Amino acid sequence: MLAQEIIRGKRDGRALTASEIGHFVRGLVDGSWSDSQAAALAMAVVWRGMDRDETAELTRAMAASGETLSWREAGLPGPVLDKHSTGGVGDKVSLMLAPIIAACGGVVPMISGRGLGHTGGTLDKLEALHGYRVEPSRAGLQQALRDAGCAIVGASNTLAPADRRLYAIRDVTATVESLPLIIASILSKKLAAGLDALVLDVKLGNGAFMATADDARALARGLVDAAGAAGLPARALITDMSEPLGRTAGNAVEVSEAIDFLTGAAREPRLEAVTLELCAQLLRLGGLAPGPGEAISRVRRALDSGAAAEHFGRMVAALGGPRDVLVAPGLPAAPVCRDIVAAAEVRIAGVDTRAIGLAVVELGGGRRRPGDAVDPRVGFSGLLPVGTCVCRGDVLARVHAASGAAAEQAEARWRAACRLVPADEPVAASPAIVECIGA
Repeated sequence: MLAQEIIRGKRDGRALTASEIGHFVRGLVDGSWSDSQAAALAMAVVWRGMDRDETAELTRAMAASGETLSWREAGLPGPVLDKHSTGGVGDKVSLMLAPIIAACGGVVPMISGRGLGHTGGTLDKLEALHGYRVEPSRAGLQQALRDAGCAIVGASNTLAPADRRLYAIRDVTATVESLPLIIASILSKKLAAGLDALVLDVKLGNGAFMATADDARALARGLVDAAGAAGLPARALITDMSEPLGRTAGNAVEVSEAIDFLTGAAREPRLEAVTLELCAQLLRLGGLAPGPGEAISRVRRALDSGAAAEHFGRMVAALGGPRDVLVAPGLPAAPVCRDIVAAAEVRIAGVDTRAIGLAVVELGGGRRRPGDAVDPRVGFSGLLPVGTCVCRGDVLARVHAASGAAAEQAEARWRAACRLVPADEPVAASPAIVECIGA
C-alpha cells in the first residue's frame, strides 16, 4: 500500500479498510510513514471523520502496536484502576486522584501524557519535581505500585508506541480536535495498561477540545461504549472547562496547588468537586464502595486523615523525586513574578480559557514543536473564579515568567482573555460537573 493513496482515500471521504488502518499504524511504529504523511492523514480525519468501525479498528490497532501489561503476577493489593481527562487548563486532578484511590485500596498505574495544544500535561507537571522519573523500568513501576499504591508515569516506548508518535504530531499540527483520534488515543493506552476499570473526565467549554455539550456528550458516550466493547468497565463525567480549574495554570505552580490540596492547606471548591466525584465514581466501578454516599465518605476520609497525602509522598519518593515532597518539594521558581492588579472595582464575568492556556505555552510552559523543552517555572497563580468581585488595587492573578518582557506580554494576554464587568452586575458561573455518562 502507498501512504499517499490512503491519505487520498480519507481526504475524499472514503472509509478506510482495516488493512489500510493497520498499514498506517505500523508506519507510525516503524517509521515508514513520515511526520508529514501522518499529519496529512490526521488532518484528513479531522475534516472527514471516521465511522464507528474505523474508530474501533484504529483503537484496536494502536492498542496492539506494542506490548500490553498484565498485573496478575505483580502481587498488587487491589483492583487496577485509572482515570483520564480530555485535557484542560489548570487541570491537576490526576495528581490528587491517584493517591486518593490508593489510600482507598485501589492500585493506580496511571499512564499520562504531556501537554497537548493549549492544555497542560501531567508528566510535564511532575517533571517539575527534581528527579521524578516518568519513564521507570517495569521493575521500578511495579515497586512504586507496591510501595505507594499509585504511579503516574508516561507510556513506555513499547506501550502503544503508535499513539506516542501520533500524539506528538497532533499537538503541533492543529489536529487535536477529532473525535476518532481522541478516542483511539485515550483508549489505546488504557486498553494496553491492563485495567480493571476506568473513569473519564470529558471537558466541556471554551478551554476544552469539546466546545459544545453535544460534542462532549458524543465523546463521552463514544469512550464509554468503546471501552465497554473491549471489556473495560468505564464511566464518564462531563465537567466544565469554561474557566481554569483551580487557582493555577502552569507546571510547578500546579504541583504546588496539588500538594496544598492533599495536605488540606487549600482546596479550591470547583477543583474539589471534580476531584471528589471522579474518585467516588472510580471507587464504585472498582467495587471499593457500594454506593455514592459511601464512596464520597471514603474519599473524604482518605483526604482528611492525611492518608492520600502520604501515598503521594511515597509515590514521588519511589519514582526518584524529593523524599520529603510534602514539606519541601523544591519546586523551581520563576525569576520574575508580576501581579495583575485591578484598576477599579469589578467582577470577573468570563474567561477565554483557551487563551490562558496558550499564554502559558507562550511563556514557555508548553511546546510549539515536538521535542521543545518546557520551562516548569512559568505560568499563572492566584487565578480567581468567574463571579469574583474585586476592589481597585486587588490582585487578579500573578504571572510567573522567565523575563520582564515575557511577564508583560503574559499580563496583556490575561487581560485580553478576561471579561470584567462592573461589580454590581450579576454573573452566573457554570456548574463544575455537568453530567455523568454510563452510570
